[in-house]
Amino acid sequence: QVQVVESGGGSVRPGGSLQLACAASISRTRYYSSFYRSGWYRQAPGKQRELVAIIYSDGDTTYGNSLKGRFTISRDSVKNTVYLQMNSLTPEDTAVYYCYLEVIEEVKMGYWGPGTQVTVSS
Repeated sequence: QVQVVESGGGSVRPGGSLQLACAASISRTRYYSSFYRSGWYRQAPGKQRELVAIIYSDGDTTYGNSLKGRFTISRDSVKNTVYLQMNSLTPEDTAVYYCYLEVIEEVKMGYWGPGTQVTVSS
């Protein structure tokens, strides 16, 4: 099984920025060859989980509503890491952010990280 771990969460003031990282515990070659997509999801208190961003193996990206332009997802295959750069943060961005990694080898498999808290407050 693949271990996925998020980092970079914390507290920031409105208008600030954070960069989240999602690292996968697999070899670089496996990561490169099997990568299908990886995404960030978030869940705020009292709300449903929502999509933040997804990046696919071909580099295409998808963003949740109202997030494109503030959030940017990227991937570093050498580091086995997917990043989420978050700018112009607002209190509404406060949530637990989860990383999801999906790989295709013999079958498609998905892995979730434990989540990292992002708190935006003055």
